[in-house]
Amino acid sequence: MMVVDVISLLAALIIALPLALDRWLWPGETLAHALLSSPTLYWQIGYMVWFSIVLLLVAHHYGLYGRTLTCSAWNEQRRAVQCCLTSGLLLCGAIFVTHNVSISRAAITYLICFTTIFFCLSRAGWRYLASRRYERGLDTRNVIVVGASSMGLAFWKEIQLHRYLGRVCLGFVEIPGNHKLTQIPRDHILGSVDQLSALARQHFVDEIIIADHCPASITFRLVEIARECKMEVLAGPGLCDGLAHERRPEYLGGFPVISIHRRDERLLASLIKRAVDVLFSGLILIILLPLLAAIALCISLDSPGPIFYASERIGKKGRVFRCFKFRTMVTGADQLKAALAAQNERKGILFKIKNDPRVTPVGRILRKYSLDELPQLLNVFRGEMSLVGPRPPLASEVREYELEHLRRLEVLPGLTGLWQVSARQDPSFEKYVELDIAYVENWSIWLDMKILMQTAEVVVRGTGS
Repeated sequence: MMVVDVISLLAALIIALPLALDRWLWPGETLAHALLSSPTLYWQIGYMVWFSIVLLLVAHHYGLYGRTLTCSAWNEQRRAVQCCLTSGLLLCGAIFVTHNVSISRAAITYLICFTTIFFCLSRAGWRYLASRRYERGLDTRNVIVVGASSMGLAFWKEIQLHRYLGRVCLGFVEIPGNHKLTQIPRDHILGSVDQLSALARQHFVDEIIIADHCPASITFRLVEIARECKMEVLAGPGLCDGLAHERRPEYLGGFPVISIHRRDERLLASLIKRAVDVLFSGLILIILLPLLAAIALCISLDSPGPIFYASERIGKKGRVFRCFKFRTMVTGADQLKAALAAQNERKGILFKIKNDPRVTPVGRILRKYSLDELPQLLNVFRGEMSLVGPRPPLASEVREYELEHLRRLEVLPGLTGLWQVSARQDPSFEKYVELDIAYVENWSIWLDMKILMQTAEVVVRGTGS
């Protein structure tokens, strides 16, 4: 978002300068020549750098950067205008303090005006993209309300009513000794505070909101659970004894809240990972387009049926998505799986047969070099998967998971992963889960790079399934 804002500022400058300076040019003189030959060129560059830095800092101060939108569209537009005008005043102040009378006042006015327009348009664009992702179940936060009270019910209704908040309210947990509001349906009560840790793992909870008076002992316990389960804790003002003192209030829709605990989201590393996913998946899809077309032709000639196979898989936080692959089996292979159950070579809930009779001749070649998984680059580009991560399981597999197994669903599933490059031939389900959880706990950019290099070696050697 910061990069887009700087680009918007430069676009505003490109439009503002010709409008303000054209009438001051000598006959035959170009705008570029006039600017480059100006004795105040370095001052002008300095002012632009100053304006860019101030704009980003003020925007951050006004809460205009973030993954979850916490205000209405009109409120956000008001903040954007206020941010640009404040930054413009600071730019004018810098020009005044340096006593620079050669800078065109018209250029400054146009610059501030067009920056404001582009800034507001970019905010509207980000909001639109975010809302589209929220509709697809991407980037939303799973929320549990602590306290089955009237305030808790108000928070629940606010989240349900305003999709732009990017939250999904899963239900309520009760605080021992507090009165429960009878208007809350029984099936919305998930349990008590004592069960919160297990509920957080089971439902992939990102945030808890304290919506009833909470003694200090219980609040400290909630924060301890939040640290363990990597959740954030928000509370209504005055509901937590002593912990919200002098903390700056935020807004959840129309309700003020106080942040009690923030989790470390490693935003920069996550941004780099997502940028690499988008750039590499898009680039590889373009480069390998002739190969993809040739594979599609071979599949259609080899056996009757569709070219692609799409199955519903379980992604991050248990969300369902359609995972794409080249078809490597005969049509109706899923219906034949039950008859082959006795030949399963995997232990536990996984299913694998080395010489699977359902696999077509072309399919065996595609599997050997992992070419059947190339269409999943589209899932990576769309944000449903990542280049590196645990493999996306089937719903039937997830239904057999124990509570600790759900940890592998805390991150985006991957095209390749630690298990694929180090223990792909190991039949043990425990080893499969152990390596995936190890990846979740120790993830870093360097680990991703190492796994990608090892994956390239596996593909070249043809040691895939």
